[in-house]
Amino acid sequence: MIKTFLGKRMMQVICISACVMIVGGIIFYRSIEAVYFAIGVILTSSLNIWKVILLERTVAKTLDMDDAEAGKNYVRFQYLLRYFLTAIVLLGAGLISARVDPPFISIWGAVAGIFTLQIAVIATRGMKREEDDEEAGEESSVKSGEENYAESDKEKPEEHEKKLEDANEVNVNNGKENC
Repeated sequence: MIKTFLGKRMMQVICISACVMIVGGIIFYRSIEAVYFAIGVILTSSLNIWKVILLERTVAKTLDMDDAEAGKNYVRFQYLLRYFLTAIVLLGAGLISARVDPPFISIWGAVAGIFTLQIAVIATRGMKREEDDEEAGEESSVKSGEENYAESDKEKPEEHEKKLEDANEVNVNNGKENC
């Protein structure tokens, strides 16, 4: 199933946004149409969760591949497969909505459910940035300038200036010898 934090977070946001859309459909329709709308949202939100799982598997498998060209082709194929699945679900919902009386799937619910993936991407992208900013803020507040030099392999500013002076002297001496 989903192993990464980002994938789990996307699935949570998809479920939450689908619930919000269903509540909005119930408020808007206030009839049996709300059930059809909810079925459309649930169908396409489930598809979006499946697409997140497929995307995570694609990334994991591509990173394990040795051949870069094969990896690119695999990613392209998986990308087209995900869009093809979306098209099939939307086409099916549209045909059922148009041909079956009463339609048990609302095309508007299916279209609304498709947007749960985009909402999840935007929300998790924002969450990731907030976490990165918090981590960066904690790291910078903990370390001072001298501690940074002591903990890393970088040299202290005084040592760096001394090396620059030595290099300048060598360059000056080389310039005198060439004259």
